[in-house]
Amino acid sequence: MDVSMENVRQLREKTGAGIMDCKKALLESSGDVEKASEWLRKKGLATALKKASRATKEGCIHSYIHAGGKIGVLVEVNCETDFVARTDEFQGFIRDVAMHIAATNPQFVSRDQVSTDVIEKEKEVFSAQAKESGKPLNVIEKIVEGKMDRFLSEICLIEQPFVKDPDKAIKDIITALVAKLGENITIARFARFQLGETLQPSQDMDQE
Repeated sequence: MDVSMENVRQLREKTGAGIMDCKKALLESSGDVEKASEWLRKKGLATALKKASRATKEGCIHSYIHAGGKIGVLVEVNCETDFVARTDEFQGFIRDVAMHIAATNPQFVSRDQVSTDVIEKEKEVFSAQAKESGKPLNVIEKIVEGKMDRFLSEICLIEQPFVKDPDKAIKDIITALVAKLGENITIARFARFQLGETLQPSQDMDQE
């Protein structure tokens, strides 16, 4: 079947994928833009999973100043090669991530960075709140589990809805970028400074 350039254009605007990938997705989806978008999403996820174990030793650190000098962000994003680190797509992503951090104030990059102390403290609070409802223990455990999952998704950068596209999480943006650039990409660390506030230890760029 023939693929119209209008459909290719729509799919590119919707997904950010390359022209050839869009054409292939539309061919696989009988020209349906929505189905093609889902096809590309699955392809991107598969690509990202294959590359997830590859070392990311290149990349760059970006600084962002917001609100007339009231908020500042430093963020390090890594990739596999200096070539990719210098592409417009990678540079645009790291700028967007820095802006997102300034706007949302995440506490950690991902769940594996959240300390046991933080998790236990929140569990205690949620458990105490749930017990006041008088519900059975098994129900309370599910309530606490749900609240903990929501709490962690709110404080971890890669799980937050992207400020420029709230329908996607930061990790979804990374997955799409990995598929497009062909390299593993990771957010290594960040620090967010707000005038008059003390830097959170978990965000300290000096900590390894």
